[in-house]
Amino acid sequence: MMDLQDRVVVITGASSGLGRAAALQFAKQRSRLVLCARRADALQDIARQCRELGARAVTYEADVSHEEQVQALAQEALKQTGQLDIWVNNAGITCFAPLDSERFDDHRQVLETNLFGAIYGARAVLPIFRRQGYGTMINVGSVLSKVGQPFVPSYVISKFGLQGLTETLRASFADMPHVHISSLLPYAMDTEHFESGANELGWGAHPLSPVQSPEKVAKALVALARSGGRQRMVPRIAGLGLALHFFLPRITEHLVLDILRKWHFDDEAVSRTAGNVYTPLGDAGAVHGKRSVLVTTPRLLWYVTGRLLSIPIELALKRRRAPVPRSDADIAGATRRVALRAGHAEA
Repeated sequence: MMDLQDRVVVITGASSGLGRAAALQFAKQRSRLVLCARRADALQDIARQCRELGARAVTYEADVSHEEQVQALAQEALKQTGQLDIWVNNAGITCFAPLDSERFDDHRQVLETNLFGAIYGARAVLPIFRRQGYGTMINVGSVLSKVGQPFVPSYVISKFGLQGLTETLRASFADMPHVHISSLLPYAMDTEHFESGANELGWGAHPLSPVQSPEKVAKALVALARSGGRQRMVPRIAGLGLALHFFLPRITEHLVLDILRKWHFDDEAVSRTAGNVYTPLGDAGAVHGKRSVLVTTPRLLWYVTGRLLSIPIELALKRRRAPVPRSDADIAGATRRVALRAGHAEA
């Protein structure tokens, strides 16, 4: 177990949400913090709170989608003690939009930040870890690093890619036992993620139960840093959902789509916006405990139980009623039926 006191810890995306909560948890361990984000004022605020807890904290305003800024961040961290002990790739944004949406640049920026930002972090840290012979990198993924979600496709792709980065780095350092590459996979958290992301769907997004506080996940992150473990899922029971997907993938995918359609978005229209994808928003990230859910945990579990029994029957009936089109006429007929159901063609 690593003693975290005076360890140099870099946290990207430290101005809000999990990054902010993690900074406070490391501060309680008296770590030396290098806090990075795009919002200078929010960074100064969280650094002040860390110092009040007895930690040393410096800030570095940077956008992780620019490699030269990430390299400069690593050099700033080295100025503290000449060593770099823990690097947390946490910065992330999202986009609520189909993958074939007109504004593809929003999806591209999600990948630039979530995935390439972490890759740039790895490129900055790898030479340092090799020189030192030790170090810990924690990549903050998601349950969506393991299972798909249709309404935030670029976010899912970035988190799957982040898991690939984690596995690649583990293999790269397989002969260095004191270099740890860890992944944290949280379920939905009560952070600004749901209202600050780009939104082209035009509906307000809500987290699904059971929503957890960023403080709970931050404690798991600090525990992971201390132990050097490979992976931590928060909450651990989320692993049951991944097991269900492993054994019953088609049924689980159908179930996820149903649940998200029913309870991920409300009925009130919201403005289509680029959110914080390109520029940071205000200081809403400091506020949590206020995000409502559209379904309670008991009701969600009851719904899941019933749908696990009914979905196989529905899928079997659909296959019987809608055989695979074979000829051009069959394809044209199937296309027309889909358009009619969607209300895009005249009867």
